[in-house]
Amino acid sequence: MDGLIRVGRLLYAVAIFFFGMQCLASASGNRFLVPSAGPPWTQGERGLALLVGIGMMAIAVCLVRQWYGRLAANLLGFGALVRGLVIYLPWLLKVPRYPRPWVSLFELVAMGGAALVIGGTLSGVVREGRESQRRLAGLGRWMFAVALAVFGGLHLIYTPNVAVLIPAWIPWHMLLAKWIGFAFLLAAISLMTKVQAGWAGAMLGLMFLLWVLLLHIPRVARARHDGSEWTSAFVALAMSGASFVLSGVLARKWSRA
Repeated sequence: MDGLIRVGRLLYAVAIFFFGMQCLASASGNRFLVPSAGPPWTQGERGLALLVGIGMMAIAVCLVRQWYGRLAANLLGFGALVRGLVIYLPWLLKVPRYPRPWVSLFELVAMGGAALVIGGTLSGVVREGRESQRRLAGLGRWMFAVALAVFGGLHLIYTPNVAVLIPAWIPWHMLLAKWIGFAFLLAAISLMTKVQAGWAGAMLGLMFLLWVLLLHIPRVARARHDGSEWTSAFVALAMSGASFVLSGVLARKWSRA
């Protein structure tokens, strides 16, 4: 369980470090790796992009090395949530039938929630602060679960759009897209209720990791200068790592109980 948490934390940190590199690329004016939408979340303002890029890379190192890890994780968690609410929530309210703002907002909600959960796995807080960190980790679990529920709903509503992303050599595109939507919803319910949550998190992490290997890496290889493809790959990697961390945390609590 602890090994699963460490692996998940590493995968998540690698993704965050990459997003920091994207911010630095955006600040330097280099369009390579920089997407037209989504992370890095500071496009248009070079000074802010530089600051956030360095900060995200530093946070990634802190998560791996466990230097002020909880502080770094909490800063990242709330920073991602605030960014999503400020930038993408107004867009979502303006065009609620357009899927892109839903995806962008709840990717940030999911990754922010994952950061809060990861913070609960790290040392670096006095005894009096442990209860507040547990509450933050609980909030992060709910943030991640709600994001999964949204992703599941989007898969079921926009099944044809999802199906076209599946590689041609994989059969039954429409059926698979719907199955993934239901899998998201079931995982969300499991994480909310803590029923078989350890297994749900592990299977979810494996699914995201398979997406990275089977879907995103080939797409990146075909479009190496498309920053959106790079971003999608590392979002999936972050989601995989987050799922493994949640699996390890919830399975560990169950075994102790």
